[in-house]
Amino acid sequence: MRLTFHGGVEDVTGSCFLLETSKGKLLIDCGMLQGERMCSKKNLEPFGFNPAHISAVVVTHAHFDHTGRLPDLVKQGYEGKIFMTPPTKALTQIILEDSVHIMAENARKCGDPVPYEAKDLTAMLENVVTVPYHHVSEMFDGVSIEFFDAGHILGSSFIRVVAIDGEEKKTFVFSGDIGNDDVPILPDTESRPFADVLICESTYGGGTHEPTAMRESKLSEFVKQIIRRGGTVLLPAFSVERTQEILFAFDQLLQRKEIPEIPIYLDSPLAIKATTLYRHYTEYLSFNHPALAGKDEDWFRFPSLTETPSVDASKVINNDHRPKIIIAGNGMMTGGRIMHHLARYIEKENTGILIVGYQAKYTLGKTIQSGAKEISIFGEKLQVHATVETIDAFSAHGDQEKLTRFVRGDGTFPKTVFLVHGESETKDIFAEHLRTTLGVSVEIPRVEQVYEV
Repeated sequence: MRLTFHGGVEDVTGSCFLLETSKGKLLIDCGMLQGERMCSKKNLEPFGFNPAHISAVVVTHAHFDHTGRLPDLVKQGYEGKIFMTPPTKALTQIILEDSVHIMAENARKCGDPVPYEAKDLTAMLENVVTVPYHHVSEMFDGVSIEFFDAGHILGSSFIRVVAIDGEEKKTFVFSGDIGNDDVPILPDTESRPFADVLICESTYGGGTHEPTAMRESKLSEFVKQIIRRGGTVLLPAFSVERTQEILFAFDQLLQRKEIPEIPIYLDSPLAIKATTLYRHYTEYLSFNHPALAGKDEDWFRFPSLTETPSVDASKVINNDHRPKIIIAGNGMMTGGRIMHHLARYIEKENTGILIVGYQAKYTLGKTIQSGAKEISIFGEKLQVHATVETIDAFSAHGDQEKLTRFVRGDGTFPKTVFLVHGESETKDIFAEHLRTTLGVSVEIPRVEQVYEV
């Protein structure tokens, strides 16, 4: 059997792994590289394999860095089935529909061709087969898969692959993205079953998050600090999961009267659509209070919240000069409506920018988080006078402690652990930690590296 790492190995985005037996080829995830712009040259490069020769595709979850190149895969000749959980299909559709429009706009600005169009997305969605958790599905002769709840976002999975090739049998687990502990709206990550080989994400493998119990208190304190100045809180949030956790937290803080009822704007069409899907798939959620039991019967909606799906509705926010909170995409501040709000507010000393998610290298979000005093938006240089704070407790990824527990599983350690989806320094730290504490064999693959397993 052969395992090839086509993406998500020298970066935190672009996950794409290929498992081959003599009977067929299984592709696990097919994501976009994310950075300064969507029409990056890297996302226009050919796949490291022939899409027409792939036997089946499985998807861990809907995030763009795991699904973004699926329509391109179909465009370039893949005709087989794509397996994912029901919520993952629903979220993937709205994420990629949004991305088609953004890529077209970015392509006009940077002059590059778009990787794919709406018709390719439609063709891809027609090939999707939805599979619930814990249902064993045969991909092709000798290879079956099973989804387990990863606790990362709605419908997210880690995947067990059992492969039999002649006299050889191997069990693989592909982690996808492993969720944080004590997420208030999602079930806990399931225990990892037996695996000979584990392909494990390492986004936060280099350290430990602040306690999750601090998330609401730190959010409350930051909001009150900016309100006392008469300012605006800008909250660049990922549209799927982070936004819903933030809405849930604000709902709780408002019910307990821990923050005043100031205007809160949800200024992200994608986040608004995603929140609707969270309401639809409540059986995949797990609230730490009875779901839909509040006065408004909705943990994601409250009187001071205004959703602004249209451009005209978004522009109305500019006329509101009261202290307020604006939740807008995208989470790494590389595009979307948050850019317009940053341009308007970042030079004001009473503005607060609250970062609640991972900021990849080379993104504007990473630049601001790192303490830059000057940035450029829409070609204009702006001075950063806003207060910038990060709350790691809202991370959708598990930290080193959580990932170590996942690797440990039921105590039957994998023969080999491949670390992916992490920055180089972080992977080195986590690899040494795993070797020292668990005594497991750890590999850190490079792009296009092939392993015989």
